[in-house]
Amino acid sequence: MGVNMLLNSEVVYMKEKYYSVTQTAQLLGISKQTLIRYENKKLFPAARRNALNGWREYTEDDIKKLRVIMGRTR
Repeated sequence: MGVNMLLNSEVVYMKEKYYSVTQTAQLLGISKQTLIRYENKKLFPAARRNALNGWREYTEDDIKKLRVIMGRTR
């Protein structure tokens, strides 16, 4: 049973959708440059990086947190 639970949790993790900087900026209603600038100025937490290419990645939870930081409740 424990093995099945572990496998199921790994599958759920693997299915998590990641958004690019451009997609995330569009969802937040800001420019890509603004998103990166806010991160560099520590106004936003640092985004996770893709292990293969180093690009920033955001989850839906990350985007929700960024909206709260921005004072938006979409």
